[in-house]
Order: sequence, then C-alpha cells, then structure tokens
Amino acid sequence: MADIKYYDVILKPVVTEKSMAGMGEKKYTFLVHPEANKSQIKEAVEKMFEGTKVKGVNTINYDGKKKRRGMVVGRTAKTKKAIVTLTAESKDIEIFAGL
Repeated sequence: MADIKYYDVILKPVVTEKSMAGMGEKKYTFLVHPEANKSQIKEAVEKMFEGTKVKGVNTINYDGKKKRRGMVVGRTAKTKKAIVTLTAESKDIEIFAGL
C-alpha cells in the first residue's frame, strides 16, 4: 500500500439530495482515495477544515460498472465514499455552505 498524505485522501465532495439532507445532522459525504482507511479520512478532514472534530466515519466501497464497446466488456474504476459525522460543538464545513 502506498503512503497516502492527508491532502490526497479526500478527492471531492458528493452533492446529491441525500447527502444534502444529512448536512442538518452534521454528516458530510466525500469521495475518497480507494486505499484510505477510516483513521486517515478522519485526520484529513480535521486538518483540511479548521475547527472540525470528527465523531465517526462510515465508508462504502463501490465496484466499477460494466461497460461495453462492441464485443469488448470492461469496467470503470472502483470508488470509495466516506460519510463523515462531526461532533455537535464542531464548526460546519464551508464548501457545503453555499449549496
């Protein structure tokens, strides 16, 4: 496993109706590096967003979808999604504030 730095862990935020509904409960959803573990995700969120304290991290692995091009069948890349729950006294994450 490669050495993953904290700034390489979080790839991008997930903006869906379900993830936006979870923001009221201080739950934020991110696409993360497929080899990152929960402690690395927690460290990355606390370092990248000032004043946040992570209560818990839930992760979901997704396999790539099957795609065809003629008779050749391949797969898209695997992804990993993390749902980060913040503590009650923690600050909100600003990138979601304008949405």
